[in-house]
Formats: sequence, C-alpha cells, structure tokens
Amino acid sequence: ITSPVAFDILPLKLHPFSKSTPTGLDCVGCKRRVSAPVITDGGLDKTALTDDVGSEEDLYEDFRSSTHRYGHPGGGGEQLAINELISDGSVVYAEALWDHVTMDDQELGFKAGDVIEVMDATNKEWWWGRILDSEGWFPASFVRLRVNQDEPMEDYPLKVEGGREEDSRRFGMGQTTKDQMRTNVINEIISTERDYIKHLKDICEGYIKQCRKRADMFTEEQLKTIFGNIEDIYRCQKKFVKALEKKFNKDHPHLSEVGSCFLEYQTEFQIYSEYCNNHPNACLELSRLAKVNKYVYFFEACRLLQKMIDISLDGFLLTPVQKICKYPLQLAELLKYTNPQHRDFKDVEAALNAMKNVARLINERKRRLENIDKIAQWQSSIEDWEGEDVLVRSSELIYSGELAKISHPQAKSQQRMFFLFDHQLVCCKKDLLRRDILYYKSRISMDDMEILDVEDGKDKDFNISVKNAFKLYCRDTEEVHLFCAKKPEQKQRWLKAFENERRQVQLDQETGFSITEVQKKQAMLNASKQHHAGKPKAVTRPYYEFLLRQKHPTLPSTLPQQQVFMLAEPKRKPSNFWQNISRLTPFRK
Repeated sequence: ITSPVAFDILPLKLHPFSKSTPTGLDCVGCKRRVSAPVITDGGLDKTALTDDVGSEEDLYEDFRSSTHRYGHPGGGGEQLAINELISDGSVVYAEALWDHVTMDDQELGFKAGDVIEVMDATNKEWWWGRILDSEGWFPASFVRLRVNQDEPMEDYPLKVEGGREEDSRRFGMGQTTKDQMRTNVINEIISTERDYIKHLKDICEGYIKQCRKRADMFTEEQLKTIFGNIEDIYRCQKKFVKALEKKFNKDHPHLSEVGSCFLEYQTEFQIYSEYCNNHPNACLELSRLAKVNKYVYFFEACRLLQKMIDISLDGFLLTPVQKICKYPLQLAELLKYTNPQHRDFKDVEAALNAMKNVARLINERKRRLENIDKIAQWQSSIEDWEGEDVLVRSSELIYSGELAKISHPQAKSQQRMFFLFDHQLVCCKKDLLRRDILYYKSRISMDDMEILDVEDGKDKDFNISVKNAFKLYCRDTEEVHLFCAKKPEQKQRWLKAFENERRQVQLDQETGFSITEVQKKQAMLNASKQHHAGKPKAVTRPYYEFLLRQKHPTLPSTLPQQQVFMLAEPKRKPSNFWQNISRLTPFRK
C-alpha cells in the first residue's frame, strides 16, 4: 500500500466501461486510459493486458499512448489489501497527484494535493471516493495511497517555504507539500527513462540483431527503413540516463538538479528528427511485410525470445516518437512544483524552452520533408525544364511573384515569374495565350549573391531610369542582375524574402538539415507518375495550387486571402490581341 505512484502525463485513452462506471471524458476533451498494464516488481503483469481489453487493436492503441509504467495500486495483492481494509471498516485515504477536472455528475473532481477517502477500489482503474459531502468515481492513476493511514487528517500539515508548517486545506482536506509533488515528478522522470532504455534495448537486441542474421529476408536498406536510426537513439539515451542518475538525489529526490541534463543533451536530441520523419516509411514497409506469413512468424519469434509484451513491432517503434514529445510535458510539470529559490529552477525553466524548441524543430523538419513532394510536383508542371532538379539544392519555397528583369547590353525589360527557393532563384516565362502555363528560362545561384537596394532614378550600370528596383550582384564574377517591382511594397517584400532565404540556409547548416538522395528521387518519381496520369496542365494548374498552399513569411498576417492570390498571380492588363485579329479576318458575319 505504501508504493509510490508513477504517472504517465500523456493524454490517456479509455476503453468501454459497464453501465456502473463513468464515461471517461472530462471537460477539456481529453480521454483517459483505464485498461493498462501494471508494473509489479519491475515486470509487466500480463493479466492486466487481457482484462477489459476487447481486441488486439484496443491493446495496440492503449500501448501507443503509454510508456508502460503506471505503478498505481491497481490489481493483485495490493488492490485486494485495499478492499480488505475498506470492508473491515478502516478509513483509507489517498493523496491526489494531479488535477482531475470533470463535468460528469458521477465523477469526483479534485485538485493536486487534495486528500480523498477511498470507499470502493474493486475496479482496477476507477475508484469511488469522497471529499467532504461530494462522492464519485475518480481515476486510480491520479492518486497515491497515504503512507501512514493512521495519521489523523487534522494533523496533516503543509510545508511551506522557510521551514514552517501551515495547516492549509482545500475542501477541508490536507494538502501535500510542494517538495513531495516535485519528488513525484522526479521519480516519474527517472523511472520512465529506465523503462525507455529497456524498451530500446529490446528493439535493438531482440529485433535488429536477429534481422541482421537473416540476410535472406532483410537487406540493410530495408532495416534502415524499418528501424531508422533507433540504434543511435539508444546510444544517446544510455548516456542521458547516466547523466540523470548522477544528478538524482536518492535520499531527497526533490533536491535533485536534473535541468542541466536536458540542457546538455538538447542538441543530441535532434537525432529524433530523422527517426520521426522516417517513421511513416517504417509503417508502410511493415504493412507490406505483414502480408507475408514468414515475416509475421519471424517478428513474433523475435518478440517471444526477447520476452517482450504482446505488442506488434510497429507499436514498439512508435515509442521514440512519443518520447521526444513527452519531455516538454514532464519539464512543465517539474517547473510547476519547483520553487523559484530552488537551485534547479533556472535550469528547468531553460530546459523546458530548449525541449520545446527541439519539438518545434522536429515538426518543422517534418513539414519541410512533406514540402519536397509539392516542389517536385511544381517542377513537373514547368515546360522545357533544363538542368538539375530543384530538389538537388533546395527544399523550401521562400517567396514568389512577378518582376521585370532588365538584361545587358540593350537594357531590355522582360516580365518574368520568379520563384525564390533556398540557394536558388528560378525564372519562368508565362505562355502568351495560356497564362497558367510556365516555361523554364533560367536560374540564379543565391549562395554567392549580394542584394543591393537601388534608389529610384537613373542607374549607372544599365544607364536607364528605374523605379522600385534592386540588384543581385556577385563579387567574384561581377555578374549583375537588375529587377524592378511594380510597387514599393512589393520591392520590400522581395528584399525581406532574400533575408529570409539567407537565414533559412544558415539555420539548415546549424541544425544539419538535409534531404537524402532516396527522398529526392522518390519525390520526383511520384511527381512524374502523377503528371502522366493527371489532366492537362492548363486544367490542373498545379503550380498555382502549390503557391497558395505555401507559407509566405514576408506577408502580413492580416492580408486577406484574395490579396495573397493577387500576389501569386498578378492581374493582367486587357489584351487587344483578339480585336486586332478580328479586323484582319475575311470571315465576318
């Protein structure tokens, strides 16, 4: 009864209940898990894996939102002991570890620190309890049993800063100390990390090691697709756990200073980006192999030999994706219960921001990889394309629009559509009659270019008068390109876009972002298939759709969608072409 509670702070999933139990939906729309494996003595209680679980799919979904460690007294001898105490007339108290917010009349709402009288614990996941005059169901995983059940409620004080005690209560009940709450979070971080290391070890030794022995079934490329860089993650996490344990104060866990560990490893955690981006490919490959019986039997044999729980391989491989997203949640909870005077406060605060940035970086990289398909589709819609593919050097469309390009030596002005990607500026010409068709004309490498703002008036290099102009200048070759926008605000957007392009290139270099050759080739192959199977370009207009879906970081957020479209597709002046033709034709009515 005295075992501490470890709690999973991810959103939880609820399995169907009988009529006597609550629905499991709270007022913020989060689902709560109820059927869950219970850890006893470091191992999984397999009876918990079959109780209340309707199907293997339910079990898989339950596993996806868990980290395999709950630790609340939810079955076996401990639960039996609780019920025996209650049936003998003893009063059993539990302390709330987390807020339970609900609008269901049959559920009991409480705040972290409240003390609840447990009246019925026959159900593993939902207990019936009472706070003052309120009674209702509450999730067992949200509480832990008080260590000393004989301690009277009126003697249950709250420790506050300065060492004094204060009899502070909520709803008439006692409240646990902030230090105790911090202890719970620290223990949760340490225990889940140890479980996670065990999980990664099982995958690397139980699956990858066995797969490499079967060269007749798996190629190295296949294994890379299925498992990604999970072995690199395993090595990184082993070092991270050692660093955490060095900072862990076993005697007084609330004094542990773990924030610095997250700060130290924030850069190394970026390796999760590669894994998360590859994970959809892994699922597709496993789905393909699952249609062949010998692979199904092989993966099941690997699981049984490693003595892993009854979860499919794709379920195991989802855990690293969950893990990197869980760190900000754990750190936010730790910061909540860390006093500003605590030596770890500033490091935890900085670590929370750092891990949020890591999560944002991973999401941004995923978005960039999704964009390469759109870029490939855009290129396939361009007529007369010459030279290397855009994806050879670029992976992001920064900005696009129409400009007048002035060329030497006659200083001739030409209206062209320009597409600014990272590393290059692509120039296209609109078809004279069908303006939704573009022809490739040229491209300019941006890596060696300097952006020059040109004042309105006569330009010395080109010996012409210009307005809303700027230049691209290469010092090495003395190459000069002069451009003119129609309006001053359009010119400013282009100048800002060139700044963003350089910033994006620098960021990619700092974070090591790159697209593999396999990803580039696959994107171009997919675009080629869609292009040949689709409708004529004049009907589908893929490059305009591509433009409208792209982020334009230089555009004001308040700019209406119609104006954004006008920027992407400048309005044409009325043409007298057909009028002139009609005058010449001899076939008049």
